[in-house]
Amino acid sequence: MSACVQVSLRVTATPQRAFEVFTRDIALWWRPNMLFQVGPGRPGVLSFEPGEGGRLVETCRDGSVFEIGTITAWEPGVRLAFGWRQANFGPDQATEVEVSFTAVGDQTRVTVEHRGWNSVPQGHVARHGFPEGIFLQRNGEWWQALLAAYRGQVARPDAASRP
Repeated sequence: MSACVQVSLRVTATPQRAFEVFTRDIALWWRPNMLFQVGPGRPGVLSFEPGEGGRLVETCRDGSVFEIGTITAWEPGVRLAFGWRQANFGPDQATEVEVSFTAVGDQTRVTVEHRGWNSVPQGHVARHGFPEGIFLQRNGEWWQALLAAYRGQVARPDAASRP
């Protein structure tokens, strides 16, 4: 089994709207974490290129673009999956993020599963030498903080209403 982190929360929105805020508005709710840097250098702005085969990228202040991963599932209102590579990953190191959107009454349960951490050795800089349990806990806490910011963005009346 693959080492993974799974975090869920509910937002007051339809699954379609929750998906749109997650994807289209990621630059508004994503919070960089110095412990889990994605691209090289200073954190940039994240964005999705919509559709299966699109990419999740980080655009830096200097205009350079770092590809975090390719979108492997794009099912608006249902599911999103994409590869996740940090700049310091080797060629055989990759993880995957899958996000599901499930209606629960007038809310949507958003579940993020970030798996594949077993491809990144404990001694790797991305894991900071933490034993697996501590690393996964810290990574899970980061996803919890991200989803809390995401929930705040979903609650904005103008969220996902931009063209």
